[in-house]
Amino acid sequence: MKLRQLMFVLPNLFTVTSIFCGFYAITLCTGEATPVHLYQAALAILFAMFFDGFDGRVARLTKTQSDFGMQLDSLADVVSFGAAPALLVYKWALAPLGFLGLFISFAFAACGALRLARFNVLAMRNPHGGGGNFFVGLPIPLAAGVLVSLIITHHAVFAAPPAESAQGPIAAVVGLLALLMVSTVRYRTFKDLRLSKKSAVVFMLVVVSGLAIAIQMRPAYVLVAYSSAYLAMGLIESAFLVRKRLVARKVGGAGVVVAAAVLAEEDEEDEDEEDEEEAAGS
Repeated sequence: MKLRQLMFVLPNLFTVTSIFCGFYAITLCTGEATPVHLYQAALAILFAMFFDGFDGRVARLTKTQSDFGMQLDSLADVVSFGAAPALLVYKWALAPLGFLGLFISFAFAACGALRLARFNVLAMRNPHGGGGNFFVGLPIPLAAGVLVSLIITHHAVFAAPPAESAQGPIAAVVGLLALLMVSTVRYRTFKDLRLSKKSAVVFMLVVVSGLAIAIQMRPAYVLVAYSSAYLAMGLIESAFLVRKRLVARKVGGAGVVVAAAVLAEEDEEDEDEEDEEEAAGS
């Protein structure tokens, strides 16, 4: 019995550790944070992503999934991947923009919380759905991962705060990530990924491309490349899905028109036949 209780505690320990990493990142961002402090905060959020990625897997492995664990995980995500990255990017690049920078940073945290609330509602409506093969909207840990990869890469290359000319593009990226989190753009969960020749080839291509980027440029650029590729993949797949639905609607609409025309012709033929019968009878 005690062993079973400990197994229920184990995944929650990973979640609480993720909260600690997010809280530590927040403490590093307070006060007069130096570029080194902000870099360390980004690393702390990266570690939070690691622990967040394992708590669910540990729960499924030990068969200790629970509503309590799901709610705790969402609260942890709000802290580690909502509040912490929002404060980090504000101190890193958006503070000179004044209220606009503050609002954009807040929008990132708020949209992350809204996205988590929507996810929980959908999970409660379909508790046995397993989440499906797609996320609805960009997951908040991946949105935080994009910001973290930018900060880590910038520190590795420049070791200084972003230039004034870069503040606008960074604000645009943060705003885009916030919108993607509350959007209906679908992102793959890769839960349906199975070991096969095709998946092995794709995995090798991903690894080789990462090695090429690390060798030709800097290892830090690999994080930016992978996160950008994931963002682009979701947008492209959603664009193809929208196009497919529009084509299906047009085809369906054309089918309705054709069916209506056929029915109208049949009605006219029936009327003509009735007229002929009446004429013959008279």
